[in-house]
Amino acid sequence: MADDTDNTLTLTLDSGGDVVIKLRPDLAPGHVERITELAREGFYDGVVFHRVIPGFMAQGGDPTGTGMGGSKKPDIKAEFSKEPHVRGVCSMARSSNPNSANSQFFICFDDARFLDNQYTVWGEVTSGMEHVDALPKGEPPRTPGKIVKATVGA
Repeated sequence: MADDTDNTLTLTLDSGGDVVIKLRPDLAPGHVERITELAREGFYDGVVFHRVIPGFMAQGGDPTGTGMGGSKKPDIKAEFSKEPHVRGVCSMARSSNPNSANSQFFICFDDARFLDNQYTVWGEVTSGMEHVDALPKGEPPRTPGKIVKATVGA
């Protein structure tokens, strides 16, 4: 088993706050591997939250900022679980194809249990949720919040 600090993703937002996410390889090993790989490559640095819906979720991870882009890596096979989509849960965005997740993800603001067993949960916010709450709202926001740096581990 990897050192527990390797199972932490920190998103430093342009608002000056850190969002610390506990990665869940026990639920979605392939997705955690992809997120970790992209973060270590600097893929998420400078990427915006392009879709922020109050009471629902904040979505980011698209380098184009449009919601239509992703990494150049192949899409990931779904790893659905019984883990509930509740406040602070991090899950992968995808198209209507269950096996189309790539780099986009979302963080739930609130209970979104209707997504359970349909989207891959890969982490949960352990601190800094107030910084997610403070992201500019909109689809897309007029001035979207940005990930300054994504780091894995301590």
